[in-house]
Amino acid sequence: MSLLLDALTREKIVAIFRGIGREEADGAARALAAGGIRLMEVTLNTDGALPILARWREQLDGQAHVGAGTVLDERMAREAVAAGAEFLISPNLDEAVVEYGASRGVSVWPGVMTPTEIVRAWKAGAEAVKIFPMASLGHRYLQELKAPLNHIPMLATGGVDLDNIGDYLRAGAAAVGLGSKLVQLELARQGRFEEMERRAAAFVAAVRAAEAGG
Repeated sequence: MSLLLDALTREKIVAIFRGIGREEADGAARALAAGGIRLMEVTLNTDGALPILARWREQLDGQAHVGAGTVLDERMAREAVAAGAEFLISPNLDEAVVEYGASRGVSVWPGVMTPTEIVRAWKAGAEAVKIFPMASLGHRYLQELKAPLNHIPMLATGGVDLDNIGDYLRAGAAAVGLGSKLVQLELARQGRFEEMERRAAAFVAAVRAAEAGG
């Protein structure tokens, strides 16, 4: 098991930053780290994503692992890794991205939906897959996938919130991806970073409660 996969399955939350401003990104990331979030991605369709990623890699060293999201092809993967990405996440499956990550020792968790796509990604070398869009599919769909494919770690992304995170973990998710439910852009824009930290801590507590059988 790689360092990043171990972190993913242990911490169980990936915070997704999409559309955040450069000025707010650093304070928001520090707030989430203070609240206990240990994996964060900035999506590459965010303005200034690569500089944000580079700053995070330096500022959050030893506090959180940082990666790139919405990595659609190998060119984007190369740019993200050059900026310091420790992991790459996509909404799609592009085997070239998986192969590039493997060649550089960078974890790649591609987006898939069907059993066929999941197995394709696994055979291509992905150590985990992102099931997307979970908001439409729901945790029961994930539970059905895990029955025959329980050997493949799955990251549930979309539709997960504070009230149902336990349902996804109990359904077999190795971890969950959390966007606006965790990274609330309005709070960041207003500089209300203490509230963001409290929100992060609440999600971390919900994960631990689910692990304890709550």
